[in-house]
Amino acid sequence: MTLVLVAHGTRDPAGAEVVEEIAAGVRARLGGVPVRVAYADVRRPDVTTVLAATPGPAVVVPAFLAAGYHVRVDIPAQVAASGHPAATITDHLGPALLPALLSRLAEAGHRPGDPVVLAAAGSSDPRALADVRATATALSHHVGPVAIGYAATATPRITDVVARTPGRVAVASWLLAPGLFHRTATTSGAPVVTAPLGAHPRVTEAVLLRYHQSHHSRPAA
Repeated sequence: MTLVLVAHGTRDPAGAEVVEEIAAGVRARLGGVPVRVAYADVRRPDVTTVLAATPGPAVVVPAFLAAGYHVRVDIPAQVAASGHPAATITDHLGPALLPALLSRLAEAGHRPGDPVVLAAAGSSDPRALADVRATATALSHHVGPVAIGYAATATPRITDVVARTPGRVAVASWLLAPGLFHRTATTSGAPVVTAPLGAHPRVTEAVLLRYHQSHHSRPAA
């Protein structure tokens, strides 16, 4: 059963490299299971193209942190357009990635008591913003109060939240790959900024979890 790992897509080559690294890690853990990469936007191949060339059952895993437009509308539409007769879409990765985020905070030098700002991409979709708030709440159980800042689209912006937060601020990058949004976090003025979640082993584990849970997922069509 082929696993199709779907990322958002970015013009930054480093972002595409991270997606390929994640796919390689998943491939190594799954042995002979085919793992292919597709993109919901910006880059190619898209989901439709990959599925159209994929024989047999397929599990589509959206490597997204929140259930915004791409997860709820765009990816299902691309799956349907492929005409694939046996494709299943799993839940997005979001909640399963908290361990990776905590690890990145520790790597970056976060200390107990440091105020934390969760840096997210931003969205016009209220359900995606609700997912970010849920992540901030979950993170707060480990590190104390967490403020939220967005790189684009939504407010407040990361730089503004950092500027008004006293103390040694740690920005927790709720971003999968490097690119414009992460550069916004690194230039926010915070003394501590985590790397993107990237190809962290916990990200690989989250993809595998969704793949193995696929029998509980909704049919694509």
